[in-house]
Amino acid sequence: DILPEVLQRGGPPAFKMRAALAATLSPLWGVYSGFELCEAAAVPGSEEYAGSEKYEIRVRNWNTPGNIVEYIARLNAIRSENPALHAYRNLRFYDSDSSHVLFYGKMTEDRDNVVLVAVNLDPFAPHAATLVIPLEEIGIPAGETYELHELLTDGRRLVHEGALAVELDPRTSPAHIYRVSRWRRREQDFPYFR
Repeated sequence: DILPEVLQRGGPPAFKMRAALAATLSPLWGVYSGFELCEAAAVPGSEEYAGSEKYEIRVRNWNTPGNIVEYIARLNAIRSENPALHAYRNLRFYDSDSSHVLFYGKMTEDRDNVVLVAVNLDPFAPHAATLVIPLEEIGIPAGETYELHELLTDGRRLVHEGALAVELDPRTSPAHIYRVSRWRRREQDFPYFR
């Protein structure tokens, strides 16, 4: 129920960045009423919401332009679908060559669900980074092909190396949330060889 300066000035990109962090770092999360609408008006000189519900009952239009309701719904679906995000002792931080991009992950004990998250901590500018994928920790031998399924956009890519270049633009997507899996050749991957 506090409104830090980054949310007061950062607009929807800051709210998305904070939501992605909260939804993936901890197995429990919640948002203050109005967070979905990116409400950023503060009592001057403070981190207190102006018109806080501590003092009045607020009725909101959840379809207000600029809302991030669908983004939060997608984060909740990702949390529900990935058991690695249900625990807190499995959080690990990994190398990123940018101080603006935080890179971390969670995985189940048997490694059947591995989630890696990269978040741009600057809501005002895009930042690129090279991320070091913890292949040994995940249980993928060096040089083996694996798939990164970006869960926010449903994009998929096959990767062979332990380094991944990303660019995170806060105006479009301040975070990438990847589910990592070993790649198995499937007939549908090669439709011309049936």
